[in-house]
Amino acid sequence: MERKKMKAVVLLGPNEFELQNIPIPVSSAHEVLCKIHAVAICGSDPKFIRGDMKGKWPPSYPFVIGHEWAGEVVAIGSEVKSLVVGNRVAGEAHSGCGICSMCKKGKYNLCENYGNEAMGHRHYGHSSTGSYAQYGIFYERSLTLIPDNVTYSQASIIDAAGTAMHAIDLAGITIGGSVVVIGPGPIGLITAKLAKISGASQIIVVGRGQRLRLARDIVADEIIDFEKEDPIERVKQLTNGKGAHEIFECSGAKGIVNQAVQMARKDGCVSLSGIPPVGELDLIDSRKLVLDQIRIMGTRANPNVSEKLLALVSSGRLFVDDLITHHFKLDEFSTALSTFTERKDGAMKVIIEPNRA
Repeated sequence: MERKKMKAVVLLGPNEFELQNIPIPVSSAHEVLCKIHAVAICGSDPKFIRGDMKGKWPPSYPFVIGHEWAGEVVAIGSEVKSLVVGNRVAGEAHSGCGICSMCKKGKYNLCENYGNEAMGHRHYGHSSTGSYAQYGIFYERSLTLIPDNVTYSQASIIDAAGTAMHAIDLAGITIGGSVVVIGPGPIGLITAKLAKISGASQIIVVGRGQRLRLARDIVADEIIDFEKEDPIERVKQLTNGKGAHEIFECSGAKGIVNQAVQMARKDGCVSLSGIPPVGELDLIDSRKLVLDQIRIMGTRANPNVSEKLLALVSSGRLFVDDLITHHFKLDEFSTALSTFTERKDGAMKVIIEPNRA
């Protein structure tokens, strides 16, 4: 019997994609089939579409990307124990193998069997089929129940928000301290919001243009336009010459790592979540790093944070609606993509609704 079909945005090659009718996937014993109600466009998606990392993300063509999603469980595998049909769930891109040393430590974002689907690893929308489709199959371990008062659109932001939360979990926030966020994109703005929730008394955001103005309106105590003033000197002025306690670099731009180091006070911490281009290297003032005892740490993805983020959204402590600017149907994907990449009408988080009539 021929399987039922669904609509999906399928990459056929670099800068080549189309809306196709493809078979609805069938879940294995430990997977669930979900009806996808909201997918947020991630900053990495246009890179995948261009083919910037072809051979890895995506590993081959044809391919369905998309990884910031929320939806409804419509079928479960025979071994699924934690979910039932009808559950509302938020997805997570990383699903580790569960048996390597990293996964056993709970660091499944660093799974040692990355890309090996036979071993059970999945990186949805990257190395494994993603969510720009009406339906998708996912391991139950990569899904988190959505509170009743949280919408699908809000829940689709949780994957991106998770990167911000993981950075804060690793770096820590000094209660009453100063925090600098470099790069006022979605992850940067959520980092700033979470830093304020966590007890920072001064939030400084560095950037430019409309997104920097949005940062001023919704979260920042101070903003620095790097096109108009020296951000290092301005941070020092705002912190009585001492520098910030924590600096979160969320842009991945060239030369920013050393800039972040220069903004840090003694015993400060620099957290890096912005991913630079392949082969990009930064020179760092290692003398300051040593003499001021500054920590630098990388942050990858969002392990073990979805439940608490959804709780924060549900309680009203973390407000994400001011980041959601546009909604589109699946067959409007091209328009949605250009709206996002060209930042039309102040685009921030652009939501695709695959099953919207």
